[in-house]
Amino acid sequence: MARLLSGVVRHHHEDLIAHLTRTTPLGEGEAARVVADVLSYFGESAEDFVRRRHTELQARGLTNDQIFQVVAAELPLRRVSAPDLSLRQLRRIVYG
Repeated sequence: MARLLSGVVRHHHEDLIAHLTRTTPLGEGEAARVVADVLSYFGESAEDFVRRRHTELQARGLTNDQIFQVVAAELPLRRVSAPDLSLRQLRRIVYG
């Protein structure tokens, strides 16, 4: 999340961190951790999300039939990380 530029550590989402420090009681370090946590949460792949939710719902005592219905309903509402696509795959998306 952070990169070194001219001897100074810079965060990839400086504008968001600055916004959070202006609009919340968070300090810069706390805001950076919140941003990293949120990005990690939403960086989860669809497969990892399904596995995680299955484990969580199973621990709550739901059956597989119930679990898969819940996950099927949640997945379209969930932001998940995009798959890695080659340049060829990107071209095929655009040009077929």
